[in-house]
Amino acid sequence: MPPRLNIPPVTRVVLVVLLLQSVLSAAVRYRQWSAHSEIVVEWLTLIPQLSLFYPWTFLTATLVENNIFTLAIAGLTLYHGGRYLERAWSSREFAKFLLVASLIPNTLTFLVLVTLFTITRNERWTLTTIAGTIPLQISFLVAFSQLVPAHTVTLFRGVLSLRVPKFPLIYICIVAVLSLTPLLTSASLFLSIFGLLASWTYLRFYKTIFPDLDSSQPTSLRGDASETFAFAEFFPGPVKPFVSAITEPIFNLLVAMRICTPFSQADISAAQGSNFIQRSGHGGVRAEAERRRALALKVLDQRLHAATAGPSGASRSQSQPPNQPGGSGAHTHQQPNAQAAMTSQPTAVLGETNYNPDHDHSDKSDS
Repeated sequence: MPPRLNIPPVTRVVLVVLLLQSVLSAAVRYRQWSAHSEIVVEWLTLIPQLSLFYPWTFLTATLVENNIFTLAIAGLTLYHGGRYLERAWSSREFAKFLLVASLIPNTLTFLVLVTLFTITRNERWTLTTIAGTIPLQISFLVAFSQLVPAHTVTLFRGVLSLRVPKFPLIYICIVAVLSLTPLLTSASLFLSIFGLLASWTYLRFYKTIFPDLDSSQPTSLRGDASETFAFAEFFPGPVKPFVSAITEPIFNLLVAMRICTPFSQADISAAQGSNFIQRSGHGGVRAEAERRRALALKVLDQRLHAATAGPSGASRSQSQPPNQPGGSGAHTHQQPNAQAAMTSQPTAVLGETNYNPDHDHSDKSDS
């Protein structure tokens, strides 16, 4: 008897819609194909000059791929990433995240293309197709950077090892190159950049945090004030000071415009027992927060394996060695739970993962 695919509801719906809309778009373009013109589906994808009468395209365009190559990548990304994030956050939170990661990048890209047309008077910009799961793909990478920031993904049998927070920037570079080919449109680069900014801003300041299962903290806390999830962490070490110098004034401007809300002292005090690191707390507070975060992730992983693998998953979770007591929290605690969750399914796509805390960075942040 073949194994039954256990796909959470929101992920299942997204995969079905992606397949149906992509096939429908391909069928329409094939039926109307002409050697002298480019066929577009303005009622399904977002085209600045043609789709104003179809406002739903600001959402539907995200789940339309125009070729089999990008469709295959999108399906794998949504299947593996969607299963992980939906089980980690709940279906409701995952659906909200998908809406943010779809609507905001599509809308901002639409405005950029209209602005470029206004400046250059080149009609090509307003006829550019905005479509594809690129904003969702980079948003998933940002979400993984928040959940497992200290994990390292090993590719090509150990030839290349990269920490998870480095993948969003690499992904943008890949999209920039592919946008010069027929595989992706010129709007793809804008979609990837705005997808990074929108998803990071939402997770950093607005999303309800995953509660610490070892504490009775209120669930109304929002955002993630951890130093490991600062925007500069997406960039290489030598560039981080320059990025911080640029993002700080932008953040102050967003606070003045009431788009973002800085973390208050009450939030920092309440977060001392939560699952994220405080920006202004002392080293001991950060270590305790990381310790609680590791415990919460361990319980989460046990529940995920129990739900997906049945008795065999439960036995594997119980066989994991306990964390070593003492030490400095995240800097000495292994996280087999997060490692198992990251490698149980996506291993075939991403390679192996392991957890190696960055001691130098941790010591610097605690000083």
